[in-house]
Amino acid sequence: MSTTLSPEACREAAARLEEAERTRVPCGQLSLAHPGMTTDDAYAIQAAWMALKQQAGRTVKGHKIGLTSKAMQRAVRIDEPDFGVLLDDMFYRDGATIPAGRFLQLKVEAELAFILAKPLTGPDCTLFDVLDATAYVVPALEILDARIQRVDPATGRTRTVLDTIADNAANAAIVLGGRPFRPDALNIDMRRIGAIVSRNGEVEETGLAAGVLNHPGHGIAWLANRLHRHGVTLAAGEVVLAGSFIRPIDVAQGDTIVADYGDFGSVACHFG
Repeated sequence: MSTTLSPEACREAAARLEEAERTRVPCGQLSLAHPGMTTDDAYAIQAAWMALKQQAGRTVKGHKIGLTSKAMQRAVRIDEPDFGVLLDDMFYRDGATIPAGRFLQLKVEAELAFILAKPLTGPDCTLFDVLDATAYVVPALEILDARIQRVDPATGRTRTVLDTIADNAANAAIVLGGRPFRPDALNIDMRRIGAIVSRNGEVEETGLAAGVLNHPGHGIAWLANRLHRHGVTLAAGEVVLAGSFIRPIDVAQGDTIVADYGDFGSVACHFG
C-alpha cells in the first residue's frame, strides 16, 4: 500500500466528512488540503469515517461498486472501479418517501444489487464464484451525495476521484426493488437487463447492465479480490451494489424517480 497520510490525518479528514454530513455543509476538497494524497490514502480516510459510523452504532450491511463503466473511468482518469460501504441506516424500501433534507447534493443511479448466500473472498474470485454465492439479484436505485465541495470556490478546481473515494465512493443510500430473481434462472442473460429511468414522468436515462464490466457479476468478483488486500471478505447476507449502467441523474426535493426494469420489475422513490 502507498500511503502518505498519518492515521491521525485520516481521522481528522474523516471527522470533517462526518461534520459536513451532519451540518449539510460540504467540506473543502481533501485532495486540495493534501496534495500528495494517494488512492490508498483516500481509502484509509473512507475506512476511518466508516469506523466513526460504527462507533456511533451503525452496522455494515454491504458494499457498493462505482465507476464501473469505461467512459466514467476515462472521465476521472482511473483504470479500475472504486468501492464504498453500505450501512444499516442507508436502506429504503421500494416506493419510499426519502427526506431530501438528509442530503447535500443529490444524484440517483440505477443498478443491480446482489444479495449473497455465501461469503466471497479473493484473491481469485471469478464470475462463476459470484453466481454460485448469490441468493438473489434485485433492481435497485443508489442515492449519491457529495459531502465534499464539487468545485472549490476559491480556485474553481473540480474535486478529484480521490475525494470521491474518501467520501465513501459518493454513496448515501439505497432503494431495493421488490422483485428479486435468482441468478441461475433459465433464460436470463443478466447483461441484457435494461432500465428506463424517469424523473417526474419524463425519461432521463436508459442503459443495459452489460455496461458494468460486460456483466454485473464481474464487478462483484473484482470487489472480492480488491477487498482481499485489506483482509475483508464479502459476508453471507450482505448486499452488494454492482455498479450503475446509467449516468447520474440530479434530483431535488419534490422529485419522484422510477426505474423500469421491464420483466424484472421496477423500483421507485419520492424525495419529500
